[in-house]
Amino acid sequence: MSTWAASHLPPAFPDRAPWGTAAKLRAWQHTALEEYSGGNPRDYLAVATPGAGKTTFALTLAARLLREGEIEQITVVAPTEHLKTQWADAAARAGIHLDPRFTNAQEEHAKGFHGVAVTYAGVSMRPALHRIRTARKRTLVILDEIHHGGENKSWGDGLREAFDPAYRRIALTGTPFRSDTHPIPFVRYEEGADGIRRSASDFTYGYGDALRDGVVRPVLFMAYGGSMRWRTKAGDEVSIRLGEPVTKDVTAAAWRTALDPTGEWIPAVLRAADKRLTEVRRHVPDAGGLVIASNQTAARAYSRILAEITGDRPTVVLSDDAGSSSRIEQFAQSEDRWMVAVRMVSEGVDVPRLCVGVYATSASTPLYFAQAVGRFVRARRRGEVASVFLPSVPPVLRLAALMEEQRDHALDRPRAVEEDVWAESEEEMAEANSGEKASDSGEFAFEALESQAEFDHVLFDAQQFGLAAHTGSEEEEAYLGLPGLLEPDQVAHLLRHRQSRQEAASRKRNHDGPEPLAAHRALAAKRKELNSLVAAYARKTGTAHALIHAELRSTGGGPALDRASTEDVDKRIELIRRWFVGRR
Repeated sequence: MSTWAASHLPPAFPDRAPWGTAAKLRAWQHTALEEYSGGNPRDYLAVATPGAGKTTFALTLAARLLREGEIEQITVVAPTEHLKTQWADAAARAGIHLDPRFTNAQEEHAKGFHGVAVTYAGVSMRPALHRIRTARKRTLVILDEIHHGGENKSWGDGLREAFDPAYRRIALTGTPFRSDTHPIPFVRYEEGADGIRRSASDFTYGYGDALRDGVVRPVLFMAYGGSMRWRTKAGDEVSIRLGEPVTKDVTAAAWRTALDPTGEWIPAVLRAADKRLTEVRRHVPDAGGLVIASNQTAARAYSRILAEITGDRPTVVLSDDAGSSSRIEQFAQSEDRWMVAVRMVSEGVDVPRLCVGVYATSASTPLYFAQAVGRFVRARRRGEVASVFLPSVPPVLRLAALMEEQRDHALDRPRAVEEDVWAESEEEMAEANSGEKASDSGEFAFEALESQAEFDHVLFDAQQFGLAAHTGSEEEEAYLGLPGLLEPDQVAHLLRHRQSRQEAASRKRNHDGPEPLAAHRALAAKRKELNSLVAAYARKTGTAHALIHAELRSTGGGPALDRASTEDVDKRIELIRRWFVGRR
Protein backbone atom coordinates (compact mmCIF):
# COMPACT_ATOMS: atom_id res chain seq x y z
CA MET A 1 0.00 0.00 0.00
CA SER A 2 1.17 3.53 -0.75
CA THR A 3 1.61 5.22 2.63
CA TRP A 4 2.31 8.48 0.81
CA ALA A 5 -1.12 8.33 -0.80
CA ALA A 6 -2.81 7.68 2.53
CA SER A 7 -0.99 10.51 4.28
CA HIS A 8 -1.83 12.93 1.47
CA LEU A 9 -5.51 12.07 1.26
CA PRO A 10 -7.46 15.26 0.44
CA PRO A 11 -10.22 16.28 2.84
CA ALA A 12 -13.18 15.57 0.58
CA PHE A 13 -14.06 13.19 -2.22
CA PRO A 14 -14.53 13.00 -5.11
CA ASP A 15 -13.85 16.66 -6.01
CA ARG A 16 -11.97 19.69 -4.79
CA ALA A 17 -11.84 20.59 -1.11
CA PRO A 18 -13.15 23.96 0.09
CA TRP A 19 -10.91 27.00 0.07
CA GLY A 20 -8.16 26.88 2.66
CA THR A 21 -8.37 23.14 3.34
CA ALA A 22 -6.54 21.51 0.43
CA ALA A 23 -3.41 19.43 1.02
CA LYS A 24 -4.10 18.98 4.74
CA LEU A 25 -6.65 17.52 7.08
CA ARG A 26 -9.41 19.73 8.32
CA ALA A 27 -9.15 20.79 11.94
CA TRP A 28 -11.95 18.48 13.12
CA GLN A 29 -10.43 15.49 11.30
CA HIS A 30 -7.02 16.15 12.83
CA THR A 31 -8.54 16.54 16.31
CA ALA A 32 -10.61 13.38 15.99
CA LEU A 33 -7.61 11.36 14.78
CA GLU A 34 -5.48 12.62 17.64
CA GLU A 35 -8.20 11.78 20.17
CA TYR A 36 -8.58 8.32 18.70
CA SER A 37 -4.83 7.68 18.78
CA GLY A 38 -4.71 8.75 22.40
CA GLY A 39 -7.11 6.02 23.47
CA ASN A 40 -7.14 3.46 20.62
CA PRO A 41 -10.72 2.47 21.48
CA ARG A 42 -12.27 -0.66 20.05
CA ASP A 43 -15.49 1.24 19.19
CA TYR A 44 -15.58 4.85 18.04
CA LEU A 45 -18.61 6.87 16.87
CA ALA A 46 -17.98 9.99 14.78
CA VAL A 47 -20.98 12.21 14.02
CA ALA A 48 -20.17 14.76 11.32
CA THR A 49 -22.49 16.74 9.10
CA PRO A 50 -22.77 15.71 5.42
CA GLY A 51 -19.94 17.18 3.39
CA ALA A 52 -17.59 17.53 6.36
CA GLY A 53 -15.31 14.66 5.29
CA LYS A 54 -16.28 11.54 7.28
CA THR A 55 -14.90 9.31 4.51
CA THR A 56 -11.53 11.05 4.63
CA PHE A 57 -11.39 10.74 8.43
CA ALA A 58 -12.14 7.00 8.35
CA LEU A 59 -9.77 6.20 5.49
CA THR A 60 -6.92 8.23 7.00
CA LEU A 61 -7.39 6.31 10.24
CA ALA A 62 -7.59 3.01 8.35
CA ALA A 63 -4.35 3.78 6.48
CA ARG A 64 -2.60 4.62 9.73
CA LEU A 65 -3.74 1.37 11.41
CA LEU A 66 -2.68 -0.67 8.38
CA ARG A 67 0.70 1.06 8.21
CA GLU A 68 1.35 0.45 11.92
CA GLY A 69 0.31 -3.21 11.67
CA GLU A 70 -2.60 -2.76 14.08
CA ILE A 71 -5.06 -4.28 11.61
CA GLU A 72 -4.75 -6.77 8.75
CA GLN A 73 -7.93 -6.18 6.76
CA ILE A 74 -10.84 -3.73 6.37
CA THR A 75 -14.57 -4.20 5.91
CA VAL A 76 -16.68 -1.19 4.96
CA VAL A 77 -20.45 -1.56 5.44
CA ALA A 78 -22.52 0.94 3.43
CA PRO A 79 -26.28 1.47 2.93
CA THR A 80 -26.39 0.99 -0.85
CA GLU A 81 -24.65 -0.73 -3.76
CA HIS A 82 -23.66 2.63 -5.22
CA LEU A 83 -21.97 3.70 -1.99
CA LYS A 84 -19.88 0.50 -1.96
CA THR A 85 -18.26 1.61 -5.22
CA GLN A 86 -17.92 5.17 -3.96
CA TRP A 87 -16.05 3.95 -0.88
CA ALA A 88 -13.78 1.70 -2.98
CA ASP A 89 -12.89 4.60 -5.30
CA ALA A 90 -12.14 6.89 -2.36
CA ALA A 91 -10.04 4.22 -0.66
CA ALA A 92 -8.00 3.67 -3.84
CA ARG A 93 -6.92 7.32 -3.73
CA ALA A 94 -5.55 6.58 -0.27
CA GLY A 95 -3.66 3.49 -1.46
CA ILE A 96 -6.23 1.14 0.11
CA HIS A 97 -7.82 -1.40 -2.23
CA LEU A 98 -11.33 -2.58 -1.37
CA ASP A 99 -13.41 -5.00 -3.43
CA PRO A 100 -16.93 -3.51 -3.90
CA ARG A 101 -18.01 -6.49 -6.04
CA PHE A 102 -17.48 -9.03 -3.28
CA THR A 103 -20.50 -11.31 -2.78
CA ASN A 104 -21.44 -13.71 -0.02
CA ALA A 105 -21.04 -16.57 -2.49
CA GLN A 106 -17.31 -15.81 -2.81
CA GLU A 107 -16.74 -16.21 0.94
CA GLU A 108 -13.28 -14.62 0.66
CA HIS A 109 -11.99 -11.61 -1.26
CA ALA A 110 -9.38 -11.97 -3.98
CA LYS A 111 -5.69 -11.41 -3.38
CA GLY A 112 -4.48 -7.88 -3.86
CA PHE A 113 -7.31 -6.32 -1.85
CA HIS A 114 -7.07 -4.98 1.70
CA GLY A 115 -10.70 -5.85 2.29
CA VAL A 116 -14.24 -5.49 0.99
CA ALA A 117 -17.12 -3.04 0.78
CA VAL A 118 -20.52 -4.61 1.49
CA THR A 119 -24.06 -3.50 2.29
CA TYR A 120 -26.04 -3.82 5.50
CA ALA A 121 -28.53 -6.01 3.67
CA GLY A 122 -25.76 -8.29 2.41
CA VAL A 123 -24.34 -8.75 5.90
CA SER A 124 -27.78 -9.59 7.33
CA MET A 125 -28.21 -12.36 4.74
CA ARG A 126 -25.13 -14.32 5.90
CA PRO A 127 -23.82 -12.92 9.19
CA ALA A 128 -22.06 -16.19 10.06
CA LEU A 129 -19.89 -15.90 6.94
CA HIS A 130 -18.85 -12.36 7.83
CA ARG A 131 -18.15 -13.41 11.40
CA ILE A 132 -15.72 -16.06 10.15
CA ARG A 133 -14.01 -13.52 7.85
CA THR A 134 -13.79 -10.98 10.66
CA ALA A 135 -12.38 -13.45 13.21
CA ARG A 136 -9.70 -14.80 10.84
CA LYS A 137 -7.69 -11.59 10.78
CA ARG A 138 -7.45 -8.43 12.86
CA THR A 139 -10.24 -6.52 11.12
CA LEU A 140 -11.24 -2.86 11.11
CA VAL A 141 -14.95 -2.52 10.37
CA ILE A 142 -16.16 0.88 9.12
CA LEU A 143 -19.93 1.22 9.55
CA ASP A 144 -21.07 4.03 7.25
CA GLU A 145 -24.35 5.70 8.31
CA ILE A 146 -24.59 3.43 11.35
CA HIS A 147 -28.21 4.41 12.02
CA HIS A 148 -29.15 1.78 9.41
CA GLY A 149 -28.13 -0.82 11.96
CA GLY A 150 -31.29 -0.03 13.92
CA GLU A 151 -33.73 -0.11 11.02
CA ASN A 152 -34.94 -3.62 11.73
CA LYS A 153 -34.12 -6.42 14.12
CA SER A 154 -32.57 -8.71 11.51
CA TRP A 155 -30.09 -6.05 10.41
CA GLY A 156 -29.11 -5.22 13.97
CA ASP A 157 -28.77 -8.87 14.97
CA GLY A 158 -26.81 -9.58 11.80
CA LEU A 159 -24.34 -6.79 12.49
CA ARG A 160 -23.77 -7.96 16.04
CA GLU A 161 -23.17 -11.55 14.98
CA ALA A 162 -20.94 -10.63 12.05
CA PHE A 163 -18.72 -8.01 13.63
CA ASP A 164 -18.61 -8.85 17.31
CA PRO A 165 -15.09 -10.34 16.80
CA ALA A 166 -13.80 -7.21 15.03
CA TYR A 167 -10.53 -5.82 16.35
CA ARG A 168 -11.66 -2.22 15.76
CA ARG A 169 -15.00 -0.68 14.74
CA ILE A 170 -15.49 2.86 13.43
CA ALA A 171 -19.13 4.00 13.23
CA LEU A 172 -20.00 7.06 11.13
CA THR A 173 -23.16 9.09 10.68
CA GLY A 174 -23.93 12.49 9.25
CA THR A 175 -27.63 12.72 10.00
CA PRO A 176 -29.91 12.67 13.04
CA PHE A 177 -30.44 9.23 14.49
CA ARG A 178 -33.74 7.44 14.29
CA SER A 179 -36.33 8.35 16.91
CA ASP A 180 -37.47 4.81 17.65
CA THR A 181 -36.16 2.77 20.56
CA HIS A 182 -34.32 -0.01 18.71
CA PRO A 183 -30.72 -0.01 20.00
CA ILE A 184 -28.07 0.49 17.33
CA PRO A 185 -25.24 -2.07 17.42
CA PHE A 186 -21.83 -0.96 18.73
CA VAL A 187 -23.19 2.44 19.84
CA ARG A 188 -22.67 3.43 23.48
CA TYR A 189 -25.69 4.68 25.41
CA GLU A 190 -25.52 6.82 28.54
CA GLU A 191 -28.38 7.43 30.96
CA GLY A 192 -29.36 11.05 31.59
CA ALA A 193 -30.88 12.66 34.65
CA ASP A 194 -34.34 11.95 33.22
CA GLY A 195 -33.64 8.21 33.15
CA ILE A 196 -33.50 8.06 29.34
CA ARG A 197 -30.51 6.40 27.71
CA ARG A 198 -29.11 8.38 24.78
CA SER A 199 -26.42 7.61 22.25
CA ALA A 200 -23.02 9.03 23.11
CA SER A 201 -20.72 10.02 20.26
CA ASP A 202 -16.96 10.11 20.65
CA PHE A 203 -16.66 13.08 18.31
CA THR A 204 -19.33 15.45 16.97
CA TYR A 205 -18.96 18.03 14.22
CA GLY A 206 -22.31 19.64 13.41
CA TYR A 207 -23.62 21.71 10.52
CA GLY A 208 -23.25 24.93 12.52
CA ASP A 209 -19.59 24.16 13.23
CA ALA A 210 -18.93 23.28 9.58
CA LEU A 211 -20.69 26.43 8.37
CA ARG A 212 -18.57 28.63 10.63
CA ASP A 213 -15.43 26.90 9.33
CA GLY A 214 -16.45 27.36 5.69
CA VAL A 215 -16.52 23.59 5.19
CA VAL A 216 -20.16 23.46 4.03
CA ARG A 217 -22.43 25.81 2.10
CA PRO A 218 -25.06 28.00 3.72
CA VAL A 219 -28.55 26.90 2.62
CA LEU A 220 -31.32 29.18 1.39
CA PHE A 221 -34.68 27.45 1.79
CA MET A 222 -37.11 28.88 -0.77
CA ALA A 223 -40.63 28.16 0.54
CA TYR A 224 -43.59 28.08 -1.85
CA GLY A 225 -47.25 27.96 -0.85
CA GLY A 226 -50.41 28.54 -2.85
CA SER A 227 -54.01 27.39 -3.19
CA MET A 228 -54.82 23.66 -3.31
CA ARG A 229 -58.11 21.99 -4.20
CA TRP A 230 -58.92 18.27 -4.21
CA ARG A 231 -61.81 15.84 -3.97
CA THR A 232 -61.83 13.24 -1.20
CA LYS A 233 -62.83 9.62 -1.55
CA ALA A 234 -66.21 10.56 -0.05
CA GLY A 235 -66.77 13.07 -2.85
CA ASP A 236 -66.14 16.20 -0.78
CA GLU A 237 -64.23 19.06 -2.35
CA VAL A 238 -61.66 20.67 -0.09
CA SER A 239 -59.82 23.90 -0.83
CA ILE A 240 -57.12 25.37 1.41
CA ARG A 241 -53.88 27.29 1.18
CA LEU A 242 -50.73 25.23 1.58
CA GLY A 243 -49.41 25.60 5.10
CA GLU A 244 -52.67 26.58 6.79
CA PRO A 245 -53.02 25.31 10.39
CA VAL A 246 -55.22 22.27 9.72
CA THR A 247 -55.23 18.60 10.71
CA LYS A 248 -52.34 16.34 9.79
CA ASP A 249 -54.43 14.41 7.24
CA VAL A 250 -55.62 17.59 5.51
CA THR A 251 -52.04 18.92 5.42
CA ALA A 252 -50.91 15.64 3.84
CA ALA A 253 -53.64 15.82 1.18
CA ALA A 254 -52.85 19.46 0.37
CA TRP A 255 -49.16 18.59 0.18
CA ARG A 256 -49.83 15.74 -2.24
CA THR A 257 -52.03 18.02 -4.33
CA ALA A 258 -49.11 20.44 -4.64
CA LEU A 259 -46.78 17.63 -5.73
CA ASP A 260 -49.22 16.35 -8.36
CA PRO A 261 -47.50 16.93 -11.73
CA THR A 262 -50.80 17.74 -13.49
CA GLY A 263 -51.34 20.87 -11.40
CA GLU A 264 -49.67 24.28 -11.64
CA TRP A 265 -47.65 24.17 -8.40
CA ILE A 266 -44.89 21.82 -9.54
CA PRO A 267 -44.29 23.48 -12.95
CA ALA A 268 -44.16 26.93 -11.31
CA VAL A 269 -41.69 25.81 -8.64
CA LEU A 270 -39.52 23.98 -11.19
CA ARG A 271 -39.43 27.13 -13.36
CA ALA A 272 -38.38 29.18 -10.34
CA ALA A 273 -35.71 26.62 -9.40
CA ASP A 274 -34.35 26.63 -12.95
CA LYS A 275 -34.15 30.44 -12.87
CA ARG A 276 -32.26 30.17 -9.60
CA LEU A 277 -29.89 27.61 -11.14
CA THR A 278 -29.22 29.95 -14.07
CA GLU A 279 -28.28 32.71 -11.61
CA VAL A 280 -26.04 30.41 -9.57
CA ARG A 281 -24.25 29.23 -12.73
CA ARG A 282 -23.12 32.80 -13.37
CA HIS A 283 -20.76 32.31 -10.42
CA VAL A 284 -20.52 28.48 -10.30
CA PRO A 285 -20.48 27.50 -14.01
CA ASP A 286 -20.95 23.74 -13.49
CA ALA A 287 -23.64 24.05 -10.78
CA GLY A 288 -26.29 21.34 -11.02
CA GLY A 289 -29.82 20.86 -9.72
CA LEU A 290 -31.57 17.85 -8.19
CA VAL A 291 -35.29 17.18 -7.85
CA ILE A 292 -36.11 14.60 -5.16
CA ALA A 293 -39.44 12.95 -5.99
CA SER A 294 -41.74 10.70 -3.94
CA ASN A 295 -41.98 7.89 -6.46
CA GLN A 296 -40.99 6.76 -9.94
CA THR A 297 -44.18 7.96 -11.63
CA ALA A 298 -43.75 11.48 -10.29
CA ALA A 299 -40.02 11.48 -11.11
CA ARG A 300 -40.69 10.72 -14.76
CA ALA A 301 -43.42 13.38 -14.92
CA TYR A 302 -41.15 16.00 -13.32
CA SER A 303 -38.47 15.09 -15.85
CA ARG A 304 -40.85 15.80 -18.72
CA ILE A 305 -41.79 19.18 -17.20
CA LEU A 306 -38.12 20.13 -16.79
CA ALA A 307 -37.42 19.12 -20.38
CA GLU A 308 -40.17 21.52 -21.53
CA ILE A 309 -38.77 24.31 -19.33
CA THR A 310 -35.09 23.92 -20.22
CA GLY A 311 -35.13 22.26 -23.63
CA ASP A 312 -32.82 19.53 -22.29
CA ARG A 313 -33.72 16.11 -20.91
CA PRO A 314 -32.63 15.74 -17.28
CA THR A 315 -30.84 12.68 -15.94
CA VAL A 316 -33.41 10.38 -14.30
CA VAL A 317 -32.21 7.99 -11.59
CA LEU A 318 -34.48 5.15 -10.46
CA SER A 319 -32.85 2.65 -8.13
CA ASP A 320 -34.34 -0.43 -9.74
CA ASP A 321 -33.09 0.54 -13.22
CA ALA A 322 -29.88 -0.98 -14.51
CA GLY A 323 -27.14 1.60 -14.84
CA SER A 324 -28.38 3.99 -12.14
CA SER A 325 -24.97 4.23 -10.50
CA SER A 326 -23.25 4.99 -13.79
CA ARG A 327 -25.83 7.71 -14.55
CA ILE A 328 -25.10 9.37 -11.20
CA GLU A 329 -21.36 9.26 -11.93
CA GLN A 330 -21.84 10.65 -15.45
CA PHE A 331 -23.98 13.48 -14.11
CA ALA A 332 -21.41 14.25 -11.38
CA GLN A 333 -18.66 14.60 -13.99
CA SER A 334 -20.73 16.54 -16.53
CA GLU A 335 -22.05 20.10 -16.64
CA ASP A 336 -25.69 19.04 -17.24
CA ARG A 337 -28.29 21.15 -15.46
CA TRP A 338 -30.75 18.74 -13.81
CA MET A 339 -31.07 15.30 -12.29
CA VAL A 340 -34.37 13.83 -11.03
CA ALA A 341 -34.27 10.98 -8.53
CA VAL A 342 -36.26 9.19 -5.89
CA ARG A 343 -34.48 7.56 -2.95
CA MET A 344 -31.14 6.70 -4.50
CA VAL A 345 -29.56 10.16 -4.23
CA SER A 346 -30.93 10.97 -0.79
CA GLU A 347 -28.07 9.60 1.27
CA GLY A 348 -24.31 9.50 1.01
CA VAL A 349 -24.00 10.00 -2.75
CA ASP A 350 -21.37 12.61 -3.60
CA VAL A 351 -22.23 15.03 -6.40
CA PRO A 352 -20.45 18.13 -5.09
CA ARG A 353 -21.64 20.40 -7.90
CA LEU A 354 -25.29 20.12 -6.74
CA CYS A 355 -26.23 23.64 -5.66
CA VAL A 356 -30.00 23.83 -6.26
CA GLY A 357 -32.58 21.33 -5.04
CA VAL A 358 -36.32 20.84 -5.17
CA TYR A 359 -37.76 18.84 -2.25
CA ALA A 360 -40.73 17.42 -4.15
CA THR A 361 -41.39 14.50 -1.84
CA SER A 362 -43.88 13.78 0.92
CA ALA A 363 -41.26 12.28 3.25
CA SER A 364 -41.08 14.36 6.42
CA THR A 365 -38.82 12.63 8.96
CA PRO A 366 -35.77 14.50 10.30
CA LEU A 367 -33.55 11.62 9.15
CA TYR A 368 -34.74 11.70 5.54
CA PHE A 369 -34.77 15.51 5.36
CA ALA A 370 -31.23 15.80 6.69
CA GLN A 371 -30.05 13.16 4.21
CA ALA A 372 -31.70 15.01 1.33
CA VAL A 373 -30.41 18.48 2.22
CA GLY A 374 -26.98 16.94 2.78
CA ARG A 375 -26.69 16.47 -1.00
CA PHE A 376 -26.45 20.24 -1.49
CA VAL A 377 -24.16 21.45 1.31
CA ARG A 378 -20.88 19.93 0.08
CA ALA A 379 -18.73 23.01 -0.55
CA ARG A 380 -15.83 22.97 -3.00
CA ARG A 381 -14.71 26.55 -2.59
CA ARG A 382 -15.51 29.23 -0.12
CA GLY A 383 -18.65 31.28 -0.75
CA GLU A 384 -20.79 28.75 -2.61
CA VAL A 385 -24.46 28.95 -1.61
CA ALA A 386 -27.05 26.15 -1.75
CA SER A 387 -30.73 26.77 -2.55
CA VAL A 388 -33.43 24.23 -1.71
CA PHE A 389 -37.04 24.79 -2.83
CA LEU A 390 -39.66 23.50 -0.38
CA PRO A 391 -43.43 23.19 -0.11
CA SER A 392 -44.63 25.60 2.56
CA VAL A 393 -45.96 22.97 4.97
CA PRO A 394 -45.27 23.09 8.73
CA PRO A 395 -43.39 19.76 9.11
CA VAL A 396 -40.85 20.63 6.39
CA LEU A 397 -40.43 24.26 7.43
CA ARG A 398 -39.85 23.07 10.99
CA LEU A 399 -37.09 20.71 9.83
CA ALA A 400 -35.49 23.45 7.74
CA ALA A 401 -35.46 25.80 10.73
CA LEU A 402 -33.78 23.15 12.90
CA MET A 403 -30.90 22.39 10.52
CA GLU A 404 -28.30 23.11 13.18
CA GLU A 405 -29.94 21.07 15.95
CA GLN A 406 -28.11 17.93 17.08
CA ARG A 407 -30.24 14.89 17.91
CA ASP A 408 -29.04 11.88 19.82
CA HIS A 409 -30.66 8.47 19.63
CA ALA A 410 -32.77 7.89 22.73
CA LEU A 411 -33.79 4.59 24.26
CA ASP A 412 -36.55 4.23 26.87
CA ARG A 413 -38.15 7.49 25.73
CA PRO A 414 -41.83 8.00 26.56
CA ARG A 415 -44.33 7.73 23.72
CA ALA A 416 -45.00 11.04 21.98
CA VAL A 417 -48.43 12.48 22.55
CA GLU A 418 -50.82 12.03 19.66
CA GLU A 419 -51.08 15.77 19.04
CA ASP A 420 -47.34 16.16 18.53
CA VAL A 421 -47.22 16.67 14.75
CA TRP A 422 -43.42 16.67 14.83
CA ALA A 423 -43.11 13.18 16.31
CA GLU A 424 -41.85 10.50 13.94
CA SER A 425 -44.01 7.40 13.80
CA GLU A 426 -42.76 3.96 12.87
CA GLU A 427 -44.87 4.20 9.71
CA GLU A 428 -43.19 7.47 8.71
CA MET A 429 -39.74 6.02 9.31
CA ALA A 430 -40.58 2.93 7.29
CA GLU A 431 -41.86 5.06 4.41
CA ALA A 432 -38.90 7.43 4.41
CA ASN A 433 -36.31 4.67 4.59
CA SER A 434 -37.96 2.15 2.29
CA GLY A 435 -37.24 1.74 -1.37
CA GLU A 436 -39.14 3.85 -3.84
CA LYS A 437 -42.62 2.91 -5.01
CA ALA A 438 -44.16 3.06 -8.44
CA SER A 439 -47.05 5.17 -7.18
CA ASP A 440 -48.81 6.35 -4.04
CA SER A 441 -52.32 5.69 -5.30
CA GLY A 442 -53.31 3.67 -2.23
CA GLU A 443 -52.58 6.41 0.29
CA PHE A 444 -54.85 9.34 1.19
CA ALA A 445 -57.26 8.32 -1.60
CA PHE A 446 -58.30 11.54 -3.29
CA GLU A 447 -58.34 13.32 -6.63
CA ALA A 448 -56.17 16.40 -7.07
CA LEU A 449 -58.21 19.07 -8.85
CA GLU A 450 -56.17 22.26 -8.84
CA SER A 451 -52.94 23.71 -7.46
CA GLN A 452 -51.42 27.16 -7.76
CA ALA A 453 -47.99 28.24 -6.52
CA GLU A 454 -47.00 31.42 -4.73
CA PHE A 455 -43.62 32.44 -3.37
CA ASP A 456 -43.93 32.55 0.43
CA HIS A 457 -40.55 33.44 1.88
CA VAL A 458 -36.87 32.54 2.17
CA LEU A 459 -35.76 30.71 5.30
CA PHE A 460 -32.12 31.28 6.25
CA ASP A 461 -30.44 30.68 9.58
CA ALA A 462 -33.87 29.89 11.11
CA GLN A 463 -35.18 33.35 10.11
CA GLN A 464 -37.83 34.20 7.52
CA PHE A 465 -37.19 36.86 4.89
CA GLY A 466 -39.59 38.20 2.28
CA LEU A 467 -43.32 38.61 1.82
CA ALA A 468 -45.69 36.45 -0.21
CA ALA A 469 -45.55 37.19 -3.94
CA HIS A 470 -46.91 35.79 -7.19
CA THR A 471 -44.62 33.49 -9.16
CA GLY A 472 -42.96 35.39 -11.97
CA SER A 473 -43.26 38.71 -10.11
CA GLU A 474 -40.44 41.18 -9.53
CA GLU A 475 -40.59 40.40 -5.81
CA GLU A 476 -39.91 36.71 -6.44
CA GLU A 477 -37.18 37.53 -9.00
CA ALA A 478 -35.37 39.60 -6.37
CA TYR A 479 -34.81 36.50 -4.23
CA LEU A 480 -34.16 34.11 -7.13
CA GLY A 481 -31.47 36.50 -8.37
CA LEU A 482 -29.25 36.40 -5.27
CA PRO A 483 -25.62 35.77 -6.27
CA GLY A 484 -24.35 32.18 -6.13
CA LEU A 485 -21.16 33.12 -4.27
CA LEU A 486 -21.77 34.73 -0.89
CA GLU A 487 -20.47 34.46 2.66
CA PRO A 488 -23.16 33.69 5.29
CA ASP A 489 -23.17 37.25 6.63
CA GLN A 490 -23.52 38.59 3.09
CA VAL A 491 -26.50 36.28 2.52
CA ALA A 492 -28.28 37.67 5.59
CA HIS A 493 -27.47 41.26 4.63
CA LEU A 494 -28.83 40.88 1.10
CA LEU A 495 -31.97 39.11 2.32
CA ARG A 496 -32.71 41.94 4.74
CA HIS A 497 -32.13 44.46 1.93
CA ARG A 498 -34.47 42.59 -0.46
CA GLN A 499 -37.13 42.39 2.24
CA SER A 500 -36.92 46.12 2.97
CA ARG A 501 -37.41 46.92 -0.70
CA GLN A 502 -40.37 44.55 -0.92
CA GLU A 503 -41.99 46.05 2.18
CA ALA A 504 -41.53 49.58 0.80
CA ALA A 505 -43.13 48.58 -2.51
CA SER A 506 -46.02 46.94 -0.63
CA ARG A 507 -46.63 50.09 1.42
CA LYS A 508 -46.70 52.18 -1.77
CA ARG A 509 -49.23 49.83 -3.39
CA ASN A 510 -51.44 49.99 -0.31
CA HIS A 511 -51.25 53.78 -0.31
CA ASP A 512 -52.20 53.94 -4.00
CA GLY A 513 -55.14 51.61 -3.40
CA PRO A 514 -55.52 47.84 -3.54
CA GLU A 515 -55.20 46.02 -6.83
CA PRO A 516 -58.46 44.46 -8.07
CA LEU A 517 -58.72 40.80 -7.10
CA ALA A 518 -58.95 38.37 -10.02
CA ALA A 519 -62.33 36.63 -10.24
CA HIS A 520 -60.81 33.17 -9.98
CA ARG A 521 -58.95 34.12 -6.79
CA ALA A 522 -62.09 35.62 -5.26
CA LEU A 523 -64.05 32.46 -6.07
CA ALA A 524 -61.26 30.26 -4.67
CA ALA A 525 -61.31 32.25 -1.43
CA LYS A 526 -65.08 31.82 -1.15
CA ARG A 527 -64.85 28.07 -1.77
CA LYS A 528 -62.14 27.84 0.86
CA GLU A 529 -64.35 29.67 3.37
CA LEU A 530 -67.30 27.38 2.60
CA ASN A 531 -65.20 24.22 2.93
CA SER A 532 -63.88 25.41 6.29
CA LEU A 533 -67.43 26.00 7.54
CA VAL A 534 -68.56 22.59 6.24
CA ALA A 535 -65.64 20.90 8.00
CA ALA A 536 -66.48 22.68 11.26
CA TYR A 537 -70.15 21.76 10.97
CA ALA A 538 -69.23 18.14 10.20
CA ARG A 539 -67.16 18.00 13.39
CA LYS A 540 -70.03 19.53 15.35
CA THR A 541 -72.76 17.22 14.05
CA GLY A 542 -70.90 14.10 12.95
CA THR A 543 -72.42 14.43 9.46
CA ALA A 544 -70.35 13.53 6.41
CA HIS A 545 -68.98 16.46 4.36
CA ALA A 546 -70.64 15.16 1.19
CA LEU A 547 -74.10 15.10 2.83
CA ILE A 548 -73.70 18.67 4.11
CA HIS A 549 -72.63 19.89 0.66
CA ALA A 550 -75.60 18.06 -0.92
CA GLU A 551 -78.10 19.61 1.48
CA LEU A 552 -76.64 23.09 0.97
CA ARG A 553 -76.95 22.67 -2.77
CA SER A 554 -80.49 21.32 -2.50
CA THR A 555 -81.60 24.20 -0.25
CA GLY A 556 -79.73 27.05 -1.89
CA GLY A 557 -79.80 25.86 -5.50
CA GLY A 558 -77.08 26.03 -8.11
CA PRO A 559 -74.68 23.48 -9.59
CA ALA A 560 -72.00 21.35 -7.89
CA LEU A 561 -69.34 23.29 -6.01
CA ASP A 562 -66.69 22.99 -8.75
CA ARG A 563 -69.10 24.78 -11.16
CA ALA A 564 -70.85 27.07 -8.68
CA SER A 565 -70.59 30.85 -9.11
CA THR A 566 -69.48 33.27 -6.42
CA GLU A 567 -73.14 34.13 -5.77
CA ASP A 568 -74.03 30.43 -5.37
CA VAL A 569 -71.21 29.94 -2.87
CA ASP A 570 -72.22 33.09 -0.96
CA LYS A 571 -75.75 31.67 -0.54
CA ARG A 572 -74.39 28.41 0.87
CA ILE A 573 -72.07 30.26 3.25
CA GLU A 574 -75.03 32.24 4.59
CA LEU A 575 -77.09 29.05 4.94
CA ILE A 576 -74.52 27.11 6.91
CA ARG A 577 -73.87 30.07 9.19
CA ARG A 578 -77.56 30.07 10.04
CA TRP A 579 -77.38 26.31 10.73
CA PHE A 580 -74.67 26.93 13.33
CA VAL A 581 -77.13 29.01 15.38
CA GLY A 582 -80.01 26.58 14.91
CA ARG A 583 -81.85 28.44 12.14
CA ARG A 584 -82.51 25.76 9.55
